Amino acid sequence: MAKPNNEEFLDDIATAEAEELAEEMAEISDEAAELDTLRAERDAFKDKFMRALADAENVRKRGERARREAEQYGGSKLARDMLPVYDNMKRALETVTDEQRAVSGALIEGIELTMRALLDVFGKHGIQVLSPQVGDRFDPQMHEAMFEAPVPGTKAGDIIQVSAEGFMLHDRLLRPAQVGVSSMPAG
Repeated sequence: MAKPNNEEFLDDIATAEAEELAEEMAEISDEAAELDTLRAERDAFKDKFMRALADAENVRKRGERARREAEQYGGSKLARDMLPVYDNMKRALETVTDEQRAVSGALIEGIELTMRALLDVFGKHGIQVLSPQVGDRFDPQMHEAMFEAPVPGTKAGDIIQVSAEGFMLHDRLLRPAQVGVSSMPAG
């Protein structure tokens, strides 16, 4: 027997409502998926942005460090080239005798003033003289051994002669002091 019209009508309404609900659920699922995709993209962009900020900060720090290094150590080649001038002036002053001082006092005083001016310029630019003394311990970080010799009354590793002073540029070795070192065996 056939269903009454009311029942068919109710079945049709239920089917229509079910289809409409299914469509709405599909739309919601699509919107949720799209929202999830957008959130993932947002997170990826945020991550890239944070990395770019960190990279920019690192570049800024490297640039600042390079600028400081250039400021402090940029003139090291010129400074190194000036060291023989210092060495020659020092040797010249060390050989002056009292007789020469009496005859050419003004000339020698001029050389001494020039040496002081050179040392002032060195100091102004962070160059310090390393002046090891006979009897000091040899330090391979600061000294260059020019020769070794067994000298009685010394211990191995003692400085026995200073051939040339060394120089520091701020905290870096510009030129090691050139020294002779005792090789006296222990005994």
